[in-house]
Amino acid sequence: MTRVVAVPPTLDSEAFDTLIAEASQAGDQRVLFDARHVRFADPYGMTGLLALGQHFTRDGVPPILQFPQSPDVAGYFTRMGFVAAADSIFEMHDAPRPRAGESSVLLPITVVGSSDDVHGVIEQLNEHRIGQLLSEQLGYSQADAMAFSMLLSEVSQNIVEHADAPGWVGIQTYRRWRRVDKRVVVIAVVDLGVGFRGSLEREHAGRFGDRWGDATALEAAFIHGVTRFRDPGRGQGLKQIRRRVGRWGGKIAIRSGSARISDVPDWDDGEPMTTELASFPGAQILIVLPARDPAPPPEPPAARPGGRPGYVRR
Repeated sequence: MTRVVAVPPTLDSEAFDTLIAEASQAGDQRVLFDARHVRFADPYGMTGLLALGQHFTRDGVPPILQFPQSPDVAGYFTRMGFVAAADSIFEMHDAPRPRAGESSVLLPITVVGSSDDVHGVIEQLNEHRIGQLLSEQLGYSQADAMAFSMLLSEVSQNIVEHADAPGWVGIQTYRRWRRVDKRVVVIAVVDLGVGFRGSLEREHAGRFGDRWGDATALEAAFIHGVTRFRDPGRGQGLKQIRRRVGRWGGKIAIRSGSARISDVPDWDDGEPMTTELASFPGAQILIVLPARDPAPPPEPPAARPGGRPGYVRR
């Protein structure tokens, strides 16, 4: 028998939670993800759907995926690299054909399983002139653009060092996102590895006693900088990522196991901590960076008596 799971019209982080909860009820049944009515998808929703497909493969039999009926949406799935990545994960129905031509995607969905893959991600961004895009479309400085590449390298390297399993990275810009009426960059880094609890359990579970769980592990790593490494200075990448995202006025949210922790900016109405979610392996990271507000123009010089502007003698 087959369990049909309807993909919400907006395929994003909220839809991902819904899909996990519904697909988890399938038991041993084969899952069919019905995405025919999807109207919008961001990198987190797409990479999350790939993770769902891989996780719910049963005895070598993959889930079924029905693609969006809208030609524009289906074409976007192709440009984002989702179709190519999904080919080895799903039995695909009505999959769109690749289209020739230059893609406007900032970083198509890319598999990350080694440090070489991380370097490949950064090279792709350089080829897409990431510095120029961040400067022209989001008002970031060249220094910010360099820091953005470092941020992406660190968050992708997290898959290699902590997940013990491959993952996916995807990035795209949008004119607006949810309730943010300005251009944003949406970054998704998703894996099916051991998760934060599994990564930290050996070294730190004992000190937390009965409190130990997914939420506690996320809080220890995200808030207190706890790592699995004993060497001072190692495992501080998450701390640096949080600092940079906060300085840029962005949002970062990490889902692992049955919990999610977030740095919530003023423009978002999410919760700092969510627990009792349907459990899912690995870690799923969402970063949203809004365009910088333009600097206010300088005030004109004060006028002298008679209406002539003043000046400063040197």
